[in-house]
Amino acid sequence: MTTLEDAQNRAARLPRLPQRKLDHIPGDYGWPLFGQTLAFLRDYQGLVQRQARRYGPVHRGSILFQRGVTLLGPEANEFVLRDQAHVFSSRAAWNPILERLFTDGLMLRDFADHKFHRRIMQQAFKKPALASYLARMNPHIEAGLADWPVGDTFTFFDRIKALLLDVGAQIFFGLDMGPEADRVNRSFIDAADASLAVLRVPVPGTLWHRGLSGRRYLERFVTDLIPEKRRAATPDFFSQLCQAAAEEGGLTDQDVANHMIFLLFAAHDTTTSTLCSLIYLLCRHPEWQARLSAEMERVAAGLGEDEALGYEHLEAMVETGWVFRETLRMRPALTTFPRRTVEDVDFQGYRIPRNTLVNLSPLFTHYMPEYWREPERFDPERFSEGRAEHKGHHFQWIPFGGGQHKCLGLNFAEIQAKAFLFHFLRRYRVSVREGYEMPVQLVPLAMPKDGLPVWIERR
Repeated sequence: MTTLEDAQNRAARLPRLPQRKLDHIPGDYGWPLFGQTLAFLRDYQGLVQRQARRYGPVHRGSILFQRGVTLLGPEANEFVLRDQAHVFSSRAAWNPILERLFTDGLMLRDFADHKFHRRIMQQAFKKPALASYLARMNPHIEAGLADWPVGDTFTFFDRIKALLLDVGAQIFFGLDMGPEADRVNRSFIDAADASLAVLRVPVPGTLWHRGLSGRRYLERFVTDLIPEKRRAATPDFFSQLCQAAAEEGGLTDQDVANHMIFLLFAAHDTTTSTLCSLIYLLCRHPEWQARLSAEMERVAAGLGEDEALGYEHLEAMVETGWVFRETLRMRPALTTFPRRTVEDVDFQGYRIPRNTLVNLSPLFTHYMPEYWREPERFDPERFSEGRAEHKGHHFQWIPFGGGQHKCLGLNFAEIQAKAFLFHFLRRYRVSVREGYEMPVQLVPLAMPKDGLPVWIERR
């Protein structure tokens, strides 16, 4: 078995290794030069389903100027994400897309290096920290919701993204966002959008130029705060990370900045995606909106006078948990996970050469009828104890990935979603216009193309 250090060295050498041919694997590369990129960007779910029907669960293709292999299904997810032989590099897969935009974030680290940084970062997501986050996010969510426009159509995406940025800035940075909030938000959007830029030349006005400008702004914004955070002993994660960097050694100011930028991006962009999908589904299924609203009232009735929603109250939100999980089944924020092989590997009779891009598809797995009854139907009760459809295979529901790279913030995401829904559904009833279907971009993150226009009224 490859050691972590060996795998790290192999991954570092990948850019200098030629990619071997994949002709022995079924599939096609699509159009000359562009491959299947346009289909990938326009309709990723349709593309992967068509290719699976035509070629099977192991097939080759070409996306974003990279030829690679797609592996589909729970067994493939387990094989790659568990990575017991240390042969799948996350860094080598993500770097061509994200290296200059979200440099050295935890997702862009591998093996021993990833293990070291993850150990430090996971302090932010232990139970005492999560409980303190909930206590601090409650007043921010309540205050933020108070001025949402009642009786007028507005885009839910813009409102929830701004609210979650404010919450994340307070929790992770210890900041009350002032005039720079819009600039920070815009910079994150530009950096994320630039990950799909085809023309990667910093020409003013282009997607790539805006993304790099956003990254530079975020670096300045975060780096300027580090001296104060190193001196402070505040409860926010930024200060704790600076202290850990000093105690552990090996973390530079640049490391700290990289982690904070990626953390805030991951914490608020993925939850923005999930809540947009969840609210849309509640609008399309008002009976579930009513059920969740009733559950929130039951939870509120159990609170003492002047008692805020606490960590211990979240377990009572059983049906809310079902809806949260069903939303992530139907619309995982990250619809595909890439890796790159650091050495030759065999899967289901196919030899996958070293330096091959390997793509997994949570979205495809989440709709496999072998594991899900009527997968196209919104059915939160499939996650109830009596049915537990998600327990057929450990790697059939993987919105947060799995193995060593499983998302550190999975519990934080659920806490934040439940806290938002607690305050939102007790205050408002939300709807969309009759016949509306939300257009969705599925890469790089699942987001509404039109911002999700909604209408709210007070309960």
